[in-house]
Amino acid sequence: MALFSRHRAILPPGLRHEPVSQWLPALEGVEARLKAGARVAEVGCGHGASTIIMAQAYPASGFDYHEPSINRARESAEKAGLGDRVRFEVANAKAFPGTNYDLVTVFDCLHDMGDPVGASAHIRQTLKSDGTWMIVEPFANDRLEDNVNPVSRIFYSASTFICTPASRSQEVGLCLGAQAGEARLRSVVRDGGFSRFRRAAETPFNLIFEARA
Repeated sequence: MALFSRHRAILPPGLRHEPVSQWLPALEGVEARLKAGARVAEVGCGHGASTIIMAQAYPASGFDYHEPSINRARESAEKAGLGDRVRFEVANAKAFPGTNYDLVTVFDCLHDMGDPVGASAHIRQTLKSDGTWMIVEPFANDRLEDNVNPVSRIFYSASTFICTPASRSQEVGLCLGAQAGEARLRSVVRDGGFSRFRRAAETPFNLIFEARA
């Protein structure tokens, strides 16, 4: 678990504007496509907090396998007056509906998935040929010895009790954990069929990656 919680009802104040103001503009050509009316899907949307933030600027869809979270997300969207701009559906990361998405986002949940490679492959199939996948994960270096700091210690502890058991409870159970690091995430994304993967932005708490076919 990282600064975004798995079923995030509330975002920390510092992150309420970063997805739209900083992270999306860091992706090659994505902001212009969004302003022109792109199709957007968030996988693992939880309570829909980050989806709603995006929907305030652009239409979006959110998917999560946890039905109570989807119900909460729908209520939040209605309260925010965004019922006509965002929709939420119960769906697995390897089987969510839709095709020809310009952008798919995964906020802080790829490492929680039992089969992140399978999710990566399905996301690849749902994107347009020139579409973009934005992946937000907890900040981590590739080597354990480079993660000996107060933030990583918190992330490792939370991952031990929340993230890795969540992954182990699902099929495959790859258990990336909240401190997977860029190299391991790149391997998962490329095994799913993406050929381009880069770090687009970072904060002290998060890494933001861009993947393309």
